[in-house]
Amino acid sequence: MHLLISKKIVIYLLIFCFLVSINNISFMNFSFPKISKIEIKGLDFNEKKKIENIIYNSNFKNIFHIDKEFLKKRIDSINIIEQFEIFKNYPSTLKIFIEKTKILAKTKRNGFDYLIGSNGKLIKNKDFILELPFIFGDLDISEFLKLKSKIDSSLFEFSEISNLYLYKSNRWDIETRNGNLIKLPKDNVKEILDLYVRMSKEKKINEKTIIDFRQKNQIILNEK
Repeated sequence: MHLLISKKIVIYLLIFCFLVSINNISFMNFSFPKISKIEIKGLDFNEKKKIENIIYNSNFKNIFHIDKEFLKKRIDSINIIEQFEIFKNYPSTLKIFIEKTKILAKTKRNGFDYLIGSNGKLIKNKDFILELPFIFGDLDISEFLKLKSKIDSSLFEFSEISNLYLYKSNRWDIETRNGNLIKLPKDNVKEILDLYVRMSKEKKINEKTIIDFRQKNQIILNEK
C-alpha cells in the first residue's frame, strides 16, 4: 500500500513538472502588444504629428517599456506646450493631454519672427496675424514676464498695448493703441500704471501724448 502511494506521488510530480514546463514555454513566447494607438488632446494635426513621431522614433517595445521621464523631456522641448500629462491605457494605448501656452506678445530675433509664450519660450512664427504687442529691444523674456505680472496686478489692461520697448537698463516704455507713449520708471510700475489709468479717466491725458513718469514725484506731458 505504501509503495502504491509513493508511485502516485511520483506520477503527480511528473504531471506537475510537465504542466509547469508548458506554462514556462508559453510565458516565454508571450509578448505584450506594441503601442497601437496614441490619443493626443489639445493640439492641431501637425502638432500632434510631432509628438507621435517622438514616440514612434523612441522605439519603445510596448507600453510597459515607456520611459515617462524621457518622454516628458522630449515633449517639453516643443515650445508651444505649457504643460501636459501622460497616461498609459493598457494594453496598447497611450493618452496625452496637453495645454498649449498662452501667446502673449511677438518679437524679432536674429532676423526671425517669434511669438512669446506664457511658458517663457519663443515660438518661431512665419506670420503675425495675431493682434499682440510687439516687443522692441534686446529681449529678456524673464524681464517681460515680470512686467506682464505687474501690468496684470494693476488697473491697466494689457490688451491696450500696441508696442513695448525694453532698454538695456531693464526699463520699459509702453505704447498704447490710442498712440500714447508711457515712459515707465524702473520701480513702482504698478502704482504708475494705476495713476495713468486714473489720469486717463479724468481726461487729463489726450491721445498721442508722451507721458514721462521716470522722474520721482514728477509727470511730464508732451504731444508727439
